[in-house]
Amino acid sequence: MTGTRDIECEPLSREEFAPFGDVIECKSSPDKLINAGRCGRHHDLARLDFGPNGRAGISIFDSESCSLPFIVDLLERHPDGSQAFIPMTLTRFLVVVSETQYARPRAFLTELGQGINFMRGTWHAVLSPLSEPGLFLVVDRIGNTSNLEEYHLPNPWRVVPNAVTTNC
Repeated sequence: MTGTRDIECEPLSREEFAPFGDVIECKSSPDKLINAGRCGRHHDLARLDFGPNGRAGISIFDSESCSLPFIVDLLERHPDGSQAFIPMTLTRFLVVVSETQYARPRAFLTELGQGINFMRGTWHAVLSPLSEPGLFLVVDRIGNTSNLEEYHLPNPWRVVPNAVTTNC
């Protein structure tokens, strides 16, 4: 393994994350009111894709937390379906994505209450909550294929602290 290369975090926004997937968060106002007007529904926030012969599955991931700087030496993707991560506690997490396993990745930092959905085939780093507990509800493909490809980076990237991460 040769030298580590640095990348900085950027805030997670719908526009910047769109090539990789969806940001799951409340809109400025709900799409409609339900439950006798007591509940705002923020409707259809992610493009879920379970591919042919797949079905939706709900799992809970219990991840160890990480800190900055954070070494990215493994990328993975799910060629058969999308994968959504919704924190079950108010925690921020890193989201590292890349157009290909060889391209320069981008690192996003979520705000409290944000989740994400990776589109099918998006290269990304492992789940990286910045505090305990790292509990996430995960909605992804259940099927007969492994739906996982991994790539170990010969030259890792390091997500370094910057102005975006000062409150982490």
